Amino acid sequence: MKVLIVEDEKRLAQALGQIMEEQKYSVDIVYDGEDGLDYALSGQYDVIVLDVMLPKKDGFTVVYELRKAKISSPVLMLTARDEINDKVTGLDCGADDYMTKPFSPEELLARIRALSRRQGDVQLEDITWADLTLKLSSRTLHCGTKSVSLGFKEFEVLKILLANPKGIVSKEELIVKVWGSDSNAEDNNVEAYISFLRKKFFYLGSHAGIATVRKVGYHLEENA
Repeated sequence: MKVLIVEDEKRLAQALGQIMEEQKYSVDIVYDGEDGLDYALSGQYDVIVLDVMLPKKDGFTVVYELRKAKISSPVLMLTARDEINDKVTGLDCGADDYMTKPFSPEELLARIRALSRRQGDVQLEDITWADLTLKLSSRTLHCGTKSVSLGFKEFEVLKILLANPKGIVSKEELIVKVWGSDSNAEDNNVEAYISFLRKKFFYLGSHAGIATVRKVGYHLEENA
C-alpha cells in the first residue's frame, strides 16, 4: 500500500510515517498543502492522510482540488479541533473519513485499512489479462500452473500496465507513480523493470508481452 502523509507538525508526520513503514507500507511525507496537492495529483496513492491546518494551502482546499481533478484516492483528514463544522466541511469537500488529534496508532491503521478496502467501491484481489493473473494480496503473477513472486516495483509497474491494457503508458507516468515525482529515477530505471517483467513472462510461458512504443512508452500485447 502506498500512503501520502500531509502534516506540518514534522515530529508527528515522521512518527506516523514510521508506524506505517513498520506495516510495510510505502510512505511519502510532505509538510504543506501545496506540496501535498502536487504529490496527490499523481494519483499514485492508496490512501492520503491530510491535516486540515496546513501552510500555503489548507486541507479543505487540497481535498476539494483533488476531487475537482477527478483524483479518487481516499482521504483521511486530521485536525486538532473537535468541531462538527470542520467535519462537515471536510466531508463536503470530498474527504472520506475524519480523525481528531490525539488518536491511537491502532485506530489510525484501522481507518487506513478500511479506506484502502473502500477505494473504487470494490477491492479486487486479482487482475486478469490474457493468460496472466496478478494476485494483489500476495504480489504473485500466475500463468496456468506456474507462478512467480514480484518485487515491489515490478508489481507496481505491472499493476499500472494492467489497469490500462489497451492504452500506452509513458515512462514519465511510471516514474511518477512508482518512484515518486521527487525521485532521481530516469528512463533507464523504467527500462530495467520492464526487462525484469518480460523475463518473468517468458519464465511463466505466457503469451502476453510488453511492447515498446518508441519515444512514447509501453503497452501490453498478446502474442499468438
